[in-house]
Amino acid sequence: MKKIYKNIIVCFSFMALFVSCEEELDLSNPTALSIEELLQTNNGFELLANGVLDAYQKIPANEFLLTELRSDNVRANSENGNFPAINAYNVDPNNGDVATYYSNNMHTIKHANTIIDNRFLAPESHQYTVGEAYFMRALCHFNLVRAYQNVPYIDKVLDITTDDALDYPQLAEATVYEKIIDDFKTSIAYLNGVEQNRYRPTEGAAICLAAKAYLSQPNPNYAEAELLLASVVENNSSYDYNLIFTERDNAEQFEFNANPLNPTEDLLTDQEYYANLVIDFGHVFGNDISDGYSDGVLDGSWSNSSALEINDEVIFSIAYDLVSSDNYVTSDSGLDDQVETDSESHSFAMTLQGPSNGVNLASLDFLQFMTPELQPVRFYASLNPIEYGSFLSDNTVDVFNTKFPTDGEIGDNDWIVLRYADVLLLYAEAILAGADSTTDTRAVGAFNQVRARAGLEEIANLTRAELLEERRLEFVYENQRLYDLIRFGEADNVLSEFSNQNDLFYTPEKKYLPFPQREIDNLPNFYQQNNGY
Repeated sequence: MKKIYKNIIVCFSFMALFVSCEEELDLSNPTALSIEELLQTNNGFELLANGVLDAYQKIPANEFLLTELRSDNVRANSENGNFPAINAYNVDPNNGDVATYYSNNMHTIKHANTIIDNRFLAPESHQYTVGEAYFMRALCHFNLVRAYQNVPYIDKVLDITTDDALDYPQLAEATVYEKIIDDFKTSIAYLNGVEQNRYRPTEGAAICLAAKAYLSQPNPNYAEAELLLASVVENNSSYDYNLIFTERDNAEQFEFNANPLNPTEDLLTDQEYYANLVIDFGHVFGNDISDGYSDGVLDGSWSNSSALEINDEVIFSIAYDLVSSDNYVTSDSGLDDQVETDSESHSFAMTLQGPSNGVNLASLDFLQFMTPELQPVRFYASLNPIEYGSFLSDNTVDVFNTKFPTDGEIGDNDWIVLRYADVLLLYAEAILAGADSTTDTRAVGAFNQVRARAGLEEIANLTRAELLEERRLEFVYENQRLYDLIRFGEADNVLSEFSNQNDLFYTPEKKYLPFPQREIDNLPNFYQQNNGY
């Protein structure tokens, strides 16, 4: 299905870099080359770049547990391992997910730095791989600074036989963001004019994520973010970016509805149009719904379809393939395991299998906003309506996520890092520039595009509160809510109230994870633990 990665095993002097692939995985005859030998081959830089993308596949595997599970969107069952502790903001610095998320990002950064350190050797035809490496290095540090706040910024391959690591202390959050933005900007220059591939870093993706970094830093630079986002939104057709959206005139009719004034004329009802938009919204994630429409709603079941996963709304995603196997990648897979893996999934926790671990349950608070009446489109493509129906009569019934409907162990839902709906709402956010409201037609227009696809009425005055709520509903289960609350300066207000209502342990320091104790122990008296831990 997502046939983009090529095969290689590259042996380093101290550690092997194993690169699995989406196209073919021939383990019977792997290639073993030194870095020096590899870089002299015709496609050495391409193979290294594929290795960076492959390394990143492990990162989403536990990201949900450390982000969405620490928001007001979801909750965990009280009987499932350490997940309730994470959900309750009671995370131990020795927590395994805290450690592996950090190390998996650092592992990908190391692969990216291998390319960047050797960038002057890259032939003209492979200069794009250098841009991809800068992009992925920035993206991984963006993950880390949002999760742990003060982190080192690693800009070269560290020599593990020396004290190289001591040259990379934890940096102030603002300094980390400066370096992230510089790397994204460097990637923009390298990726300019490179052919669009939604499974690889591109110029458009780098522009948008640089803007998101500008908005996320401690003192947001709204003006720079607006300029970057405007260059994409106002030229979206040149980037082939758009929302998946069916205009009412093009909508499918599911049953005959006679016009009272002309009984032979079939009218399109609002419910039928909403059903079209539900299908559109599912298609964003590569999901299709089986046939079935009754009582004004779709009543089929969702499944992943590889044919739908590359679409105009996806800007950058991480590819996963589906092969029936019991050797699947996880966040703590060893390198040899990953090479031998036949099937890879972005997160057991948030896919169809999440209910078995009790970790992707909608919170009672979220279910007040995500209802069929208030959200006639997103509800049916985000939550299980049968469980919700049972919940209405018994609020102890669990309601699960349906955005990622494949088996979490052998699943093939891609993980979308960035999609165009996010860009539109970030553009509105940049124009709003921290104000309480705006009537700027550019911000309102971008916002209304997302609302239209959700089957909602247009607004003329956009408020900050409306924008934050829209993001919550649009991106539930996409690991954005916690970082949105932090970026909007609302984390303490919202999560303190949520914590009090649910007997949790949130404090302002707990918006960030503890710095992994394993990293502190590896370099005693060098790294500092985050406040509150």
